[in-house]
This record gives sequence, C-alpha cells and structure tokens, in this order.
Amino acid sequence: MATYAIGDVQGCYDPLRRLLDKLSFDPHNDKLWLTGDLVNRGPKSLETLRFIKSLGDVATTVLGNHDLHLLALANGINYSNDRFDSMWKILAADDCDELIDWLRHRPLAHYSKKISTLMVHAGVPAQWTVPKTLRRAAEVETVLRSNKYHKLFQHMYADKPKRWSGDLTGYPRLRFILNSLTRMRMIHEDGRLNFTHKGRPEAAVRGLIPWFDAPDARWKGTRMVVGHWSALGLVLNPRLIALDTGCVWGNQLTAVRLDKKPKVFAVNSK
Repeated sequence: MATYAIGDVQGCYDPLRRLLDKLSFDPHNDKLWLTGDLVNRGPKSLETLRFIKSLGDVATTVLGNHDLHLLALANGINYSNDRFDSMWKILAADDCDELIDWLRHRPLAHYSKKISTLMVHAGVPAQWTVPKTLRRAAEVETVLRSNKYHKLFQHMYADKPKRWSGDLTGYPRLRFILNSLTRMRMIHEDGRLNFTHKGRPEAAVRGLIPWFDAPDARWKGTRMVVGHWSALGLVLNPRLIALDTGCVWGNQLTAVRLDKKPKVFAVNSK
C-alpha cells in the first residue's frame, strides 16, 4: 500500500491519468492526496471532477482557491473574467448539482498522524499549531456543509483582514481562514498576508518572506504538503513538499510518495 500526493491538476485530466499509470496506482491498495485546484484553466475540469469523485475514499482532496471559485459561480456569484470560462462546462453538466455538493464537502486541511504530514492548498499562518489549523479549517467546513453555505461566497472575495487574531468573528474570520489556507504565498515580516507577489520568493521586495520561512511558526515539526504556487515549483525537503509544477502552463504534473522515503514521479503536460 502506498500513499501518493499529487499537485494542482486544474483540469489536466489526461496528464493525471498518465501519472497514475506511471505510479502503477492501485485503487484497491493505494491512497491519493490531492493538493486542491482540481478545476479551471485546463481543458477537462468536468472529467477531472467526475474521476476524482468516482474514487471515493481512496482519494482525499483539499479545497483550493479555484475550487472555491467554482462553488461561488455555482451559487450565483458571477464574474466576467475569462479565467473562469472553463467552469461553464461543469455548470451545464447534467450531474452538476451532484458534483458541486460533493466538492463543498471536501476538507480545507487534511492531517495524518501516522506520517506526521499536514496537507493544505496554500499555506498555514505561523500562529497556528496543527490542531488549531484543523479546527480553523473545520469552522469553514461546517459553513460549507450547511444549508446556508451560499452566503459565504457573498463575503469571500476580499484581501482583509491580513493578520490573524483570535478576536476575529463572523465572515472576516472565515475569510482570513480561507485566504490563508487557499491563497497565501508571501507574508510580511510582521505576519501580515501579502497577495501581491506571486513569483519566485527571491524576486520579492524586501520585507516579504515565504509563509513557510516564518520564524517560530507553531506548526513546525510537521511536514507540510501544498500546491498553489506554480512559480515556486517542486520543493522536496523534510519539512515541506510543494507540488504545483505548472502542468496547466505546459510544464509537468508531479506526485510524491509520502509513506516511505519520498520519491518523485512526473509526467509532461502534453
């Protein structure tokens, strides 16, 4: 039995199937972790959603920011931006409601004590321990799984608050949790979130650092698995596995085996 983590698929269904073939993936014995952003920009978002859903408990995917965009669009939060054009095929599908219901029941964070590994789409604030990260994620998950979940999307799109406080309440609190787990890349040295810089960390202006380099982060000691940051590319070290290698941009789709000494597998976009 093996556990593999796979980076952002973003509708690249054919590379996903080729990568699973390369892994000799056996759904009867193996497990998949997916870092989120199953959909958008790539050519086969609908096929990707249907396939991952069909795997049942074999596959665990956390929600990414593009997955949340799809949920928002499905609930009437409409944007004309052409980067969402690939979503409309999903919204027109006969099984759209079933897929949307399945997607909104996915977690925002997933942890395995056995391999001391936490998976989120983007990052974790330095102030949060692993148990607190799971509790903060559960706050949003509870809303997403309720019959009033659509109201969340009316308040989701904003960059504030930028700093965590236990005193945050209501939608500002939920929005900070979402922005951290699904959007963060760089932070200011004082811990504030920064959403401006999306390139390589070394190209950032002075005073910005990658979230995973935050000093005295309370989650340290646990290996992190993330996606989201295609400009960062593959990172593989004892504390961090970053897996967004830009398949949707014509690069590669990447997997890492988690349960033994990490081993990298990749296929080209085409």
